[in-house]
Amino acid sequence: MSLRFLTIRYTYRVPNPTTYWLFFLPGLLLLTGGCGLLPPGDAQSESARPQQQQKFVTVDAAVARQASLEEATEYVGTTFPVREVSLRSRVEGQLLDVTADVGDRVEQGQVLARIDDSISKATVVEAEAEVAALQSEVASLTADVNDARAQVEQAQLELKQAQSDAARTSQLFQQGAISEQEAELDRTAVGTARQTLQSAQQQVANRASAVVAAQRRVAAQEAIVAQEQQRQSFTVLTSPVTGSVLERVLEPGDLAQAGDQVLRLGDFSQIQVQVQISELELAGIRTGQTAQVKLDALPEQTFTGEVTQISLAADATARLIPVEVTIPNNDRRIGRGLLARVNFNQQSNRNIVVPETAVQITSEGTNKNNSESDIATMFILKREGEQATVTAREVKLGDRANSQVEILSGLKPEEEFVVRSSGNLQNGDRVRLSFISESSKS
Repeated sequence: MSLRFLTIRYTYRVPNPTTYWLFFLPGLLLLTGGCGLLPPGDAQSESARPQQQQKFVTVDAAVARQASLEEATEYVGTTFPVREVSLRSRVEGQLLDVTADVGDRVEQGQVLARIDDSISKATVVEAEAEVAALQSEVASLTADVNDARAQVEQAQLELKQAQSDAARTSQLFQQGAISEQEAELDRTAVGTARQTLQSAQQQVANRASAVVAAQRRVAAQEAIVAQEQQRQSFTVLTSPVTGSVLERVLEPGDLAQAGDQVLRLGDFSQIQVQVQISELELAGIRTGQTAQVKLDALPEQTFTGEVTQISLAADATARLIPVEVTIPNNDRRIGRGLLARVNFNQQSNRNIVVPETAVQITSEGTNKNNSESDIATMFILKREGEQATVTAREVKLGDRANSQVEILSGLKPEEEFVVRSSGNLQNGDRVRLSFISESSKS
């Protein structure tokens, strides 16, 4: 077998320079045509457009609002119901039923649990029987008093008759019709009748005293009956407050001793938040002062509370004083144990506060905190449909803190002003608003 080799020859020719430029010329014309080869009318409008865009400066706008220059100190506390009550058994007995569980809403006077009252019922029946016996004794003694009073009336009649007989015999003796001995017998009968009357009256008094004593025994026994009936009522446990069940301690079937806790209830008509205040800040807190309360569980709401109690006992180590703030809870949305953040409103006069980047100092002076700024220039935004212009205005500055400054005069609330801009501004310049700009209409 014979092998054949294929030989390929390459020939490189240097192009003619004229051919080289003719090759690249269409691409160059295409590039330059895309960059700026336009009809004369369009070229003139495009040349004017960049000059018009250069007049617009992008700015960040904000709305003037009153605020506190210094950040309010925030205190952290925990929510509690305005009142917590332990529902306890007052008698001994087996727990028959518990009608409420943890989280249930309860009303004042609502029956929540029952204890076996069979022993209490027996005791009440026995006490009532004793009352009946004592009342029978009172009736018997009252009848004896009535009998004694009848005897008194009889003795009074006999005495009156004896006195009449003695008067008649005494007259007959004086006339000599009868002897002195007969007259003396009638006088003796008068004395006897008088003694009988006195004895009968004494019997009435004695029997009346016995009736009074028996009536007192009846009253004492009736008090025992009332006591036993009240003790029997203790077997029915009712809610002393309107609120919710916080804890269920005993279950049906458990033996409840006197004093054992059955349920723990909370009154959630108001909520209390206890925070710890430093002794250095106590001078700014007083009872009745308002406070702003925010809850992490309800971040969209701010609650207004009131300082209801300031403890007189401070922690000896940390020098912190418990302060209690109460807030309303009419809709019962706030529960127990939530994290609360409390701010005390200690500043009543608040000025407009703006960022320091919004002011350009034009003159210097001294304010109450010996700050170097006094008079400055701000650019106020004026909207005209889709367009906006700025107006330079002098304002008087106050205190500074946290990269912010107070505006004492020259700026009104809800006015829009320039916070920062992408270039230098002049009075009357038209501006373009950035997407982070605020609006007073929003």
